[in-house]
Amino acid sequence: MINSPNNSSNIELFELISQTKALAKRYYSLTGRPLGVIGEIAEFEAARLLGLELAPVREPSVDATMMIESGKFTFQIKGRAVTTIEKYVGRVPNIKLQPSFDFCILVLIDKSTYEPIELWRATYNAIKARLIAPGSKSRNDRGSMGISQFKSIAERVWPPK
Repeated sequence: MINSPNNSSNIELFELISQTKALAKRYYSLTGRPLGVIGEIAEFEAARLLGLELAPVREPSVDATMMIESGKFTFQIKGRAVTTIEKYVGRVPNIKLQPSFDFCILVLIDKSTYEPIELWRATYNAIKARLIAPGSKSRNDRGSMGISQFKSIAERVWPPK
């Protein structure tokens, strides 16, 4: 679990993510283009802030898990870099419905600092209903929806209300 830098591998991972954020900020300031590390930062931050266990690499539709008394929950994690002024403008990256998962976490990351702004959680059933609803090629064919659409079926889980 990545929720505190209390062992040597977590300390090293915290440092590596900090360096990645600094490099991404520098790259963006020099080129005006994103470095392409938002997904990895989003997974790390969701795991750290929500106490999730990152899944093995290339696990279909599952980026993290959480064990509780009633069983194991699976999470697909999506990240989007936004501005703090227009944090709900843009699209959520492609959500794969198969194989199924329990929840999808959307991590909104500040484009200027690469730090998390908000985390939203939606259930698989709510996401599936939204993605298969008729009327949008982006939703139906590409598994994508707007950030505002995602928020309308989700609950904010970080920062705490």
